[in-house]
Amino acid sequence: MLSILTQDLRNSAIQFLEQSPSQRLQTLRQLGIARYDFLTKMRLNDANINCIMRFLQNPSQLKFPYLVGADLSGLILDEVNFIRGNLSRANLHDSSFVNADLLFANFTEADLRNANLSGATLNETIWVNALVDECNFGTANGLSDFQRKDLQLRGARFSDSEDDN
Repeated sequence: MLSILTQDLRNSAIQFLEQSPSQRLQTLRQLGIARYDFLTKMRLNDANINCIMRFLQNPSQLKFPYLVGADLSGLILDEVNFIRGNLSRANLHDSSFVNADLLFANFTEADLRNANLSGATLNETIWVNALVDECNFGTANGLSDFQRKDLQLRGARFSDSEDDN
């Protein structure tokens, strides 16, 4: 059984996700976390309820996006700032991260199949067991040669790679 505090937090997360994007942005502004405007695009489902609960729990202590297990599939998140973001086990299938800042992001066990990361900054990213089949990495800004080859062997695509032709 959930504690009353946890149930209240869950209800608040559900109410947040039931709002329109503009209402969500207003809420984020009131909480002082409008820099996380990508939260206005998330769908209402259990994965995202849990994610929003973490953002609402202590908004003044947020430093980096904690999106473990979040469902961001199919979203256009071009130019988003996920520096030091934890996207472990996140569903990012068919999402677009064109020109995004993904420095130090953790994609452990994330699903990036058919995602578009062209132009994204990828220095110091973690890709342990990430699903990257048909993921477009563009020119792979910031990936090491080892990371690039590993991702390519798992089905990732690079725009400047002879192996992909």
